[in-house]
Amino acid sequence: MHAQYLAIFETALGPCGIVWTDRGIAGVNLPEGTEEKTRARVEKRFPEAIEALPPAEIQKIIDDVAALIVGEKVEFSHVTLDHAPLPEFSRRVYEIVRTIPIGHTLTYGEIAKKLGDVSLSREVGQAMGKNPTPVIMPCHRVVAASGKTGGFSAPGGVDTKMKLLSIERRHGDHAPTLFDGDEAFRFAARKA
Repeated sequence: MHAQYLAIFETALGPCGIVWTDRGIAGVNLPEGTEEKTRARVEKRFPEAIEALPPAEIQKIIDDVAALIVGEKVEFSHVTLDHAPLPEFSRRVYEIVRTIPIGHTLTYGEIAKKLGDVSLSREVGQAMGKNPTPVIMPCHRVVAASGKTGGFSAPGGVDTKMKLLSIERRHGDHAPTLFDGDEAFRFAARKA
């Protein structure tokens, strides 16, 4: 196993956590309310991680996560992830999800179809629920076919998912949808 390092960093929504190895980003934790709660959650998920000062390339990713949270257009497709310990199916799902452009979404079924079997929709959802690197691996861009948002396992749940989609849709090249604007955000959050 490769050594794991962690850092807690401030964002407009509160303290986030990031875990990295020499192979890439292994984990991201969105705010849990307080720095102590965020640190405890990160340490529970990555008990071998050692708190460290982030090197320049990790600090750039941290800065980008903070920038996204305040509404800036940020693309993470270039970031190397360390998903080696994850099941191959999850890694295949995440490869597809990482290709979804800013401001766009795919359904669980569309991802399953890209995997070659639309009956895998539930398994796709399960992989999304176990995403160790939310925001960088944009599982928030995956929605249910029924017009509902689907779940979101990161802190804040569907509200956080809707906020991320709202931020990204302001920067995307799409036609207006249910997820655009504050009123649409409140409506979609009620539907979830």
